[in-house]
Amino acid sequence: MRGAILERLLAAKEAKRPTALVTDLESGAQALLIGDAAPEGDLALSPSLRSAAAAAIAADRSGLLDPTLAGNRRLFAQVHSPALRLIIVGAVHISQPLAPMAALAGYAVTVIDPRGAFATALRFPGVTLDPRWPDEAMAELKPDARTAVVTLTHDPKLDDPALKVALPSPAFYVGSLGSKRTHAQRIERLTADGMAPDALRRLHAPVGLAIGAKSPAEIAVSILAEITQVRHAGARAPAVAA
Repeated sequence: MRGAILERLLAAKEAKRPTALVTDLESGAQALLIGDAAPEGDLALSPSLRSAAAAAIAADRSGLLDPTLAGNRRLFAQVHSPALRLIIVGAVHISQPLAPMAALAGYAVTVIDPRGAFATALRFPGVTLDPRWPDEAMAELKPDARTAVVTLTHDPKLDDPALKVALPSPAFYVGSLGSKRTHAQRIERLTADGMAPDALRRLHAPVGLAIGAKSPAEIAVSILAEITQVRHAGARAPAVAA
């Protein structure tokens, strides 16, 4: 790997930006793709190859790019993606099963709740707990394109400040617990506070897939299922050769 490309790759990883390093396995030529920027390096990529590499990033899957797009060359796309994160606002009953389920699915989980009686290590063993108010915690956590955010408190004083940070952010999923009536009231409050309609349309509420969930564990399943569905919605087509 060339020194300049290595430096750019390390900088992108430090900045938590998804990247793909495409290498010609015969010549050793390489191209580094970072977001929507033009490829860097000594390997020329056609628009179709750039799209295939971008699809590999979206699918979080390394592998050989389709040889029919590469002129039968063997081009390997090595994907470097930041860790998946799930930020849960509210150390409530639903959060207790959701946190370990999400961890098993590969998410680094943080539970935000300033209420010390709820956010305890006994109720959330092994889970990162943030005791700050949601607006302060969210501003520092900075949700990115690999982050899902779920608010579960039913308390506008906690949920709304978190949503004001999450909805305009690059977070790939933002969901909020509550009935349709509660959601309508939430939209009214956020609109009155100046939240843009495009941002509000990103909000998944009532949160979770409609599977008839009743218990906290079932609701947690529905939430993680919807997060998974949204995460993979844009990466259904094969990104690399089988």
